[in-house]
Amino acid sequence: MDPHQPQLIGDCLIHIFTFLTEEDLVSVSGVCKDWHEAAETPWLWRRMCLQRWSFCNLSVLGSENVNHSWKRYFQRRCHLETKMTKGQSGGYTCKSLRGHAGRVVGLVYLQGNSSQQPDLWNSSATVCSASTDGTVRAWNIKNGELLWCSPVQSPLTGIVSDEQHGVVITADSTGLIKTWQSQTGQELASFSTASSHCTLLQYNINNDWFLTVGTSQGSVCTLADLALTKKSSIMVCDSFKVNILLVSPDKKWITAGTKDNDDLSPKVFYTESLTSPSEDEDPLCKSVPVAGCQAAVFIPTQPARLAIIDQSHRALTVFDVSIKKSKYKSAEILVQQVKFFNLELRHSDILLQAKDSNCIVLAAGEQLWVYSLKGDLLASFKDHTRPISSISVDSFRVVTASQDLSLRVLTWRNDRDRGLTLESQYHLLGGSHTMSRGFTHVACDYSSIVASVEGKDGKDVLKAYSFTS
Repeated sequence: MDPHQPQLIGDCLIHIFTFLTEEDLVSVSGVCKDWHEAAETPWLWRRMCLQRWSFCNLSVLGSENVNHSWKRYFQRRCHLETKMTKGQSGGYTCKSLRGHAGRVVGLVYLQGNSSQQPDLWNSSATVCSASTDGTVRAWNIKNGELLWCSPVQSPLTGIVSDEQHGVVITADSTGLIKTWQSQTGQELASFSTASSHCTLLQYNINNDWFLTVGTSQGSVCTLADLALTKKSSIMVCDSFKVNILLVSPDKKWITAGTKDNDDLSPKVFYTESLTSPSEDEDPLCKSVPVAGCQAAVFIPTQPARLAIIDQSHRALTVFDVSIKKSKYKSAEILVQQVKFFNLELRHSDILLQAKDSNCIVLAAGEQLWVYSLKGDLLASFKDHTRPISSISVDSFRVVTASQDLSLRVLTWRNDRDRGLTLESQYHLLGGSHTMSRGFTHVACDYSSIVASVEGKDGKDVLKAYSFTS
């Protein structure tokens, strides 16, 4: 290289440094002034950030006084992920959130630390829990503070949240649906379904807010806006409880079904026919060609790809859902099988989640499996000694909660030979077996894990693990 062309030298060094790891890039920056300037080039660190996380936002680095740089972002986020991956003592704090006088039936994040725009310094995540004691409680999970508690009502049976609008939705044992303002706990509206158990599904289409409710009588009721205005109601499962209720990523399709009958196939509805029903036409609906349904999930990175485990637990089938329109006849839903493979599961309770376009996570009994949609077994784990009760899957990790009173944390990684796979990392304990029966629910955001522990005295406790300390 010509020493009289310093710009050419710098460009060549920057190109060579694109092949280095973070550790090597830091090392070569100490060789000489030219290497240091090349290694500190923001473009290099920006490239490393986007290769690793796809989406990054420098504004999350802290206050205006902090020197924002791609290198600082990369190193800080790597540091946080290292703490979350190793789970070593001192790398996280654990708070016990006490106050419920009954069983926790569900917990949701009201304000989480998004993996798209994570707070790399101080997460202010809040979680809301619902209990059979008839109360909804909101918590600051980092300091363990109770933010608000709702008035006592009938035992609660379910809870979901909408972070976008700052709303919590609950259902109680009388079928009363309520919406709550997530910041203050103020009740916003209520609607009665007269159902002893409700399955809740909240979704937004453009700027419109909807809630679809599956009842114990087998019907599906759709409500609109935060005032809970009834839009439609349709029978789905005869007299069997609707306990499978999903919306597709493109929000065009809703799947509803029951786990309680081997002969009833789940149904797919055109969402618009539920949210804006026609007076002279029934909702557009199609039965999925499987013998019953034990578990189902929409693939998150596809518009409308549905994976279903049949009632006999012997196979997983993947369908694409679309609509066929014609000038001469009514629109028709098409449910086309695209994948099928055998499972031969022996457990009655199955948990099913999906990570991306080619990866599903399945838990049954004490075991966890990761399959590709082609049916290839990518990984399997039997870390727990008692059945897995809940799983949480995101782009960074999988957390399993078990009746053995432990959480198992596994992280995703790309293997050169096998592609995407899962790696078991560590476990988190939930307390004493003399006082507790095990974990029942688990939820995660980017930098925290919250799970409920079933107390032997009938009073459940939340355990909050925060990795931003």
